[in-house]
Amino acid sequence: MHLSTNRLFNAMVGVVLLLAALIQLVPFYVAVTTAFKPIDDRSSQLVPPSALFFGNFLTALNQGNILRAVGNSVLITVISTVLVCLLGAMAAYPLARRLTSLNKTVSLVIVGLIMVPPLSILVPLYTMMNQLHAINSYWGEIAVMVTGHLPLAIFLYTAFMRSLPLSIEEAATVDGANTLQILFRIIFPVLKPVTATVIILSGVSIWNEFSLSGYLLAKPSVQTIAPAIGSFFSQQSSNLGAAAAASLIAVVPVLVAYLFLQKYFIKGMVAGAEK
Repeated sequence: MHLSTNRLFNAMVGVVLLLAALIQLVPFYVAVTTAFKPIDDRSSQLVPPSALFFGNFLTALNQGNILRAVGNSVLITVISTVLVCLLGAMAAYPLARRLTSLNKTVSLVIVGLIMVPPLSILVPLYTMMNQLHAINSYWGEIAVMVTGHLPLAIFLYTAFMRSLPLSIEEAATVDGANTLQILFRIIFPVLKPVTATVIILSGVSIWNEFSLSGYLLAKPSVQTIAPAIGSFFSQQSSNLGAAAAASLIAVVPVLVAYLFLQKYFIKGMVAGAEK
């Protein structure tokens, strides 16, 4: 009786998860079917195209400045994510290994910063960036992205490092290694799972960032992919196929990155809770 109840429960959970996955995939399916239909196709967006039409992708590339926006996004996302991983791991190490009252307070403050909505600081942030002449500049956007994503990275790295045994660091100390050598040669190599998690969470967030980037990167020549698609969609509101094609182009790099890092992503998310 108990076994059959567990099977029934597992089956119900599976059905619910399957329905949730299908609901999540509906917008993506609609985007795919719309992107491959010509503008004069009046059939339902739920109906697959009778023939694949690639004209919408050419329109997005030629008129939407999509390739330049993709290049800008790659530059900003890669540099920002690398800095988030590097600075996050360096900041997390003392918080994980030195459990002083000050470090505990700092950890709580960092958790609090994760909960601050980015748009709540838009006005003072824009004012400060304007005074620094950082508007419409790559370095200004990178600085904002790194600062905004560091709290979550520090939190994840701290939780992961606390699950690591101290014996490996003690052995390195006996061999004469200093703190930086221990961090870069001993700790960093074992941070792959949580680093993959940070890369995916931060990288996807930075790649898709729209609210702040729309104000900080107003010039078309420096726009990232999300504001560029927003501008293109407003221009092509009557051509939903071209707008959908631009959105699909923006999804490809993130999808590829996730497929390569997904196994590390799961390990990194649960590693801090294993101890």
